[in-house]
Amino acid sequence: MSISSRLTVLVVAGAAAIALCGERLSTQEVTDPARNPLPNPNPVVIKDWGKLQGRTWGSTAGVDVGPDGHIWAYDRCGANSCDGSTLDPIVKFDRTSGKLLRSFGGGMFAFPHGLHVDRDGNVWVTDGQRSKDGTKGHQVFKFSPEGKVLMTLGRAGVAGDGPDTFNEPNDVITAPNGDIFVSVGHSGQNPNPPPNTSGRIVKFTRDGKYIKEWGRLGSGPGEFRTPHALAFDSRGRLFVADRGNHRIQIFDQEGRLLETWHQFSRVSGLFIDRNDMLYAIDSESNPMRHPNWKTGIRIGSVKQDKVLAFIPPHETGSYEGAAGEGAAVDFDGNVYAAEGPASRKVSEGGLTKYARK
Repeated sequence: MSISSRLTVLVVAGAAAIALCGERLSTQEVTDPARNPLPNPNPVVIKDWGKLQGRTWGSTAGVDVGPDGHIWAYDRCGANSCDGSTLDPIVKFDRTSGKLLRSFGGGMFAFPHGLHVDRDGNVWVTDGQRSKDGTKGHQVFKFSPEGKVLMTLGRAGVAGDGPDTFNEPNDVITAPNGDIFVSVGHSGQNPNPPPNTSGRIVKFTRDGKYIKEWGRLGSGPGEFRTPHALAFDSRGRLFVADRGNHRIQIFDQEGRLLETWHQFSRVSGLFIDRNDMLYAIDSESNPMRHPNWKTGIRIGSVKQDKVLAFIPPHETGSYEGAAGEGAAVDFDGNVYAAEGPASRKVSEGGLTKYARK
């Protein structure tokens, strides 16, 4: 190898090391903004909002607002799984009364995980785990507002990292032009991830044709340890909740990393409203996973890595409290939290509504 080639290798390696070191230092130096007094714009807490008919809520992580203003969510079939159940997991509620308007999807899912309602009112749901019999899971479904299956991505029960397979799809979202983005890989946040753990974003055309992908398991720039949730701002930038790395990574739609934010904690769910306000819900911070941080909903602008307001978690007697995994905001500024396994009991239901005064 020539001297110039060696210098090039050393410079590139040094730059990568500096970038990774800076990433680690910036994460370690951040303290929880919620330790300081912050305004709570939604102080009215309504537990067990959105009643199911003839059944009890299980856990959930998905909630969104449709173009008609009503609230969509899913229930993991009265438990933390839909494997073997024929109950309808996908549900729609009247945003004013909380009355159940529609339900569908029974018998189709092993473990519903991510939920997105597009501009036409179509409902997208990821199925994040394989069923015991191997006939379901690792797929993304697009439904009409009435529950008709319009598109399926992935192969039922097949975990993989190819252009037509997923290994634990976490979330799905569509861009204004209809392009589809899927975040993949739930196990990366574990201390010892299993072999072949994914950490990628996969992009498809509006018709479901594979375009490209980016990312891998890791903690460097553009890498992921559980890309748990997705959201777009008005500029078309893709916000990714990189939960295991306690950060939000922001990309353009070609996968170029634009910014990395650390102020919003260990984020499970993201929502960006019409005013470009970011809502990031943390359901997992605790002394083991993310010490000295509270769970709850941190609110800020998409313009800067700064928390401006905070909706506190349910009280549990512990410092961190308990909060849901998904968040959505209706046209009046009311916030809805989808309660996961950690918060389901204390929340007393599947959805909590945080209303303005």
